[in-house]
Amino acid sequence: MELPNAISGSSRNQRLKTAMIRCAIFVLLLIPSFAFADFTGRVIGVADGDTITVLHNGRGEKIRLYGIDCPEKRQAFGTKAKQFTSEQAFGKDVTIIEHGKDKYGRTLGDVILPDGKSLNEELVYNGLAWWYRKYSKSPRLAAFEMEARLAHRGLWADKDPVPPWEWRHMKREAVR
Repeated sequence: MELPNAISGSSRNQRLKTAMIRCAIFVLLLIPSFAFADFTGRVIGVADGDTITVLHNGRGEKIRLYGIDCPEKRQAFGTKAKQFTSEQAFGKDVTIIEHGKDKYGRTLGDVILPDGKSLNEELVYNGLAWWYRKYSKSPRLAAFEMEARLAHRGLWADKDPVPPWEWRHMKREAVR
């Protein structure tokens, strides 16, 4: 049985609209993955506890570990944080889960080690980094920091550790 042209045309238009909507949704869902695509590369440099360089597309890309802040090099536990990051990641292939760029143009990212653990979380758990509340709402980082504090691990063994953002501010004020 053949349908009248008005009905079959309307049905065809409806199918076409549905297909176009599905296509548009598909494209929109792909855009964020292109903007912040995860990648895997070898760690070729460790600047400090929370900044590494990863080989990506044939060049070194600076990665600032997202959601954490390690002590500065001249701050208590700064050298230990850098050593820990080096031991865990240097020369290894890691996966970067991107979270955009910071104001210095570095890629912000979660660094996943070859064993599947998060370097960001490992630093906080071992008391070698603060959970950077200003930039991350991660309940996992919050829990790891609380656990490290209660266990007096790493920098939490100090009576009154100074967060790196306060330490940097004090250094800038001293220069003025």
